[in-house]
Amino acid sequence: MSDVTPETNSEPNSTSTTEAPSISDRASEVMSQANEILGKVDWTQMGKYGKAAGIVAVVIVAQIIIKVVIDTINFFPLLPGLLELLGIVVVGQWSWQNLTTSEKRSAVAEKVQNLRKEYLG
Repeated sequence: MSDVTPETNSEPNSTSTTEAPSISDRASEVMSQANEILGKVDWTQMGKYGKAAGIVAVVIVAQIIIKVVIDTINFFPLLPGLLELLGIVVVGQWSWQNLTTSEKRSAVAEKVQNLRKEYLG
C-alpha cells in the first residue's frame, strides 16, 4: 500500500488536458476563422445575389414548415375532414353574402378589376 502514491494517479489527468483542446477553445477558434473569412468578403457586391439567396432560403424554410404543419394535421384522422368542411362552409357563406344579387356580383367584379389594375398595371 505504501508503494502507490497519489502523484502517479494525477499525472495521466494532467497530460490529457494539455494534449486535447477543450470544446470551447475549438469553437472560438472556428468562429474566429469564420469571422476572418467573412471580413474579407466585399459585401457591396453581394446586394443582388444576397437578396436572391435570402428569398430562396426563406421560401425553402417556409415550405418545410408548411409541410410539417400539414403532415401534423394529417396525422389526426378527424381533423382534415373537419378543416375541409370548414372551408366549404366559409366559401358558401362568402358566396351567399357577396354573390346573391346582381349588384353584389358587379361590386365583386369591380373589386377584382381594381386589384388587377393596381397589381398588374
